[in-house]
Amino acid sequence: MNILHNRTAHAAHVYFDAERLHVHLADGREISVPLDWFPRLRHATDEQRQQWELIGQGVGLHWEAIDEDISVAGLF
Repeated sequence: MNILHNRTAHAAHVYFDAERLHVHLADGREISVPLDWFPRLRHATDEQRQQWELIGQGVGLHWEAIDEDISVAGLF
């Protein structure tokens, strides 16, 4: 039987490739999602994409220059 633990995923690091947003989680997992899911990030410059901040101790990500906020839970 597989038992799921109720825990919150926390981001530790973010990087991009040409088509995807990659989020390394504090527990060692990595989430990768299409940039098309986030038009502001898709159209941002590389410099703007690199200016991310952790919010809520890693439960979310924020890009001030493009006014974008993403919850880690929303990536699952």
